[in-house]
Amino acid sequence: MGDLIGIDDITAAADRISGHVLRTPTVPSPGLAAHFGVPVTCKLELLQRSGSFKPRGAFHKLLGLSPAERAAGVVAVSGGNHGLALADVAGSLGVAATVVMPESAPRRSIETARTSGADVRLTPDMASAFALLDELVAAGLTLVHPFDDRAVLAAQGTVGLELATDAPDVTDVLVSVGGGALIAGVATAVRALLPGVRVWGVETEGAEAMSRALAAGAPAPITPSSIVTTLSAPFVSQLTLDHVRELVEDVIVVSDGDAVRGTLTLAENGKVWAEPAAGCLVPAAHQVLDRVGPDAHLGFVVCGGNVAASDVAGWVERFAATPFPARVPVA
Repeated sequence: MGDLIGIDDITAAADRISGHVLRTPTVPSPGLAAHFGVPVTCKLELLQRSGSFKPRGAFHKLLGLSPAERAAGVVAVSGGNHGLALADVAGSLGVAATVVMPESAPRRSIETARTSGADVRLTPDMASAFALLDELVAAGLTLVHPFDDRAVLAAQGTVGLELATDAPDVTDVLVSVGGGALIAGVATAVRALLPGVRVWGVETEGAEAMSRALAAGAPAPITPSSIVTTLSAPFVSQLTLDHVRELVEDVIVVSDGDAVRGTLTLAENGKVWAEPAAGCLVPAAHQVLDRVGPDAHLGFVVCGGNVAASDVAGWVERFAATPFPARVPVA
């Protein structure tokens, strides 16, 4: 196992990105508490600039580059949110950015990245996106990897640093998993500051790269098929796998349809407009409560809100989705 980052790495990242990113609200959710029958606190990273947690890692990485690395221009691969963030951050720092996205990425994300000044390259799928990324890095562009980078991972951990500071009473924190940098960073911070807290990862079927890696004991490639493109990494890295294996209670896999139902539940009960990458926390939370009992205090990392109304409407029709019913209190 490689060296894990520590809380000192995360606090150093917090110092570097302070003033560049928002310290997003951590708030109790009366609506979700009524739904689940236990206290629920939400870390609202969907209110972060560019609509997700991703600018934290992008700023930390770019602010640490050498002048030559900046001058070369930066490049990233993304299912949506990492590319949006890099386009936004690079534009604000005067650095040229190239973003490689699969054609399945949300149209709004593609258009917004272009509006921010990035050169957006589209590929047929995520595997070919990573292949093009390798070519562009070999040609001299500076890589900003979405998850296989200690600087990015440490900065994503500032989400957990803020959550643990603002909500020390949580017992169970749920975090969505794509390539794994967010959950690795959050788990590092939360477990350091609140040692008794359990951290749970959540994936969707067809985007379960971390679950596959845990089962195999090593990163293993998958062919993403989930509608949740922002979680659809074709693999996780050894770096993120090591953190999850050491610090995370379990990774729960839910269906796309249930992720959409979770999005509707977050809207109706939590009063937040979240993407299915955050909606998947709702069905997973029901499973967590089945396992830990009724004395839990849930913490949700609401990771992003970059989804169009037309997308949600299409998924609701496709899955005949309705919000989850309120949980029956455990006797």
